[in-house]
Amino acid sequence: MVFQSPRGTADILPQDQPQWRFVEQAARRMAYRFGYDEITTPIFEDTDLFSRGIGSSTDILEKETYTFPDRGGDSMTLRPEGTAPVCRAYLQHGMNNLPQPVKLFYIVPNFRYERPQSGRYRAFNQFGIEVFGEQDAYIDAEVIELAWKYLEALGLKDLSLTINSIGDPSCRPKYIEHLKDYYHPHIANLCADCNRRINTNPLRLLDCKNDPCQELIESAPKSIEMLCPSCDKHWNSLVSNLSNIGLKHTVENRLVRGLDYYTKTVFEISPPDDGRMSVIVGGGRYDGLLEELGGSPTPGIGFGMGIERVIENLRRQKISLNQQNEQKIMVAHIGNEAKLEAIKLASLIRSNGGTSLVAPSRGLRSQLKYAAHIKATEVVIIGDDEIESGLFPVRNLANSEQKSFRKEEIINMFTQNQ
Repeated sequence: MVFQSPRGTADILPQDQPQWRFVEQAARRMAYRFGYDEITTPIFEDTDLFSRGIGSSTDILEKETYTFPDRGGDSMTLRPEGTAPVCRAYLQHGMNNLPQPVKLFYIVPNFRYERPQSGRYRAFNQFGIEVFGEQDAYIDAEVIELAWKYLEALGLKDLSLTINSIGDPSCRPKYIEHLKDYYHPHIANLCADCNRRINTNPLRLLDCKNDPCQELIESAPKSIEMLCPSCDKHWNSLVSNLSNIGLKHTVENRLVRGLDYYTKTVFEISPPDDGRMSVIVGGGRYDGLLEELGGSPTPGIGFGMGIERVIENLRRQKISLNQQNEQKIMVAHIGNEAKLEAIKLASLIRSNGGTSLVAPSRGLRSQLKYAAHIKATEVVIIGDDEIESGLFPVRNLANSEQKSFRKEEIINMFTQNQ
């Protein structure tokens, strides 16, 4: 039997690692530039954290979580999303006592039992942002700007930003009643999921991707037309702030997001042509979530971004990443004494901060072929004559130029820029 990776998962092979490093490092740089600190939470949490935080009627909790009893009989769930665990950490570690707002980011693996498709995996990696303790809409615009500028820095083109407001507990119930009144005469024409959602999670009616429901969605009541004065003021401030920093956007009345905790602002950033099925970034405000998890009333906002989906779009747009070419030195050897000298030289290069390895024990021609295979940038060649003279040839594999240097010069050459 030949084992395969589980369905909905993918190996990140050595040739893919530079692109992943570039994307993750760029995410960290952008988050630090905006004043965010990194946090990492456990891969699994108490199941109740997600049922209370995400909402028991969401697709994630109903269909997609990896939930299991541990050996002590407690129900645990592999992390399906990043917000609820970071909220738990914020409360558990007393971050509510710090000067507010508290601004955090994370790059973590998540797990959902979804139907695998392009850009959607059961084990996936997410770059996320969470901000606690600020209710002013300027922070909503900042979070959106961070996501946009990160994707822009990677080189992605023709992205679109859509925004909406779904109100809060003071005005949303009235809107939901209007929505249900609109849908009830059409129940017979709804898909099975929407027949269930009309009673369990009516806002998700607007998020349905099934063709029979699309025409109804187009004419459905609009949440921004039924906002209370407070939510309306917040909405107008967000729109003004986005315009002030030059972020073009479209109001999408169907945009509700898939989790129960969202309030007021919701937003998505999508690539061209693929629409909402290939959203790169999704997020919004969740002003009641920390209170739901046992904390005091605390405003919050954030986003989640699938790194696999970012990389897929970089490849689709054929964007070559501006990665700094790292030197990788292979030390080739001819003879036993030369091999000992090669081992010593490679170790000295590494000790001084460079990247080096010893060639495998085979003929010189085969060693040079191996150097090309592993994408070494230079090869140092050591034989008996080189040991006697103290001068070691260094061959540049990009242009085949070869010059000889003393050991100390080679160490300086391959470590001074590291």
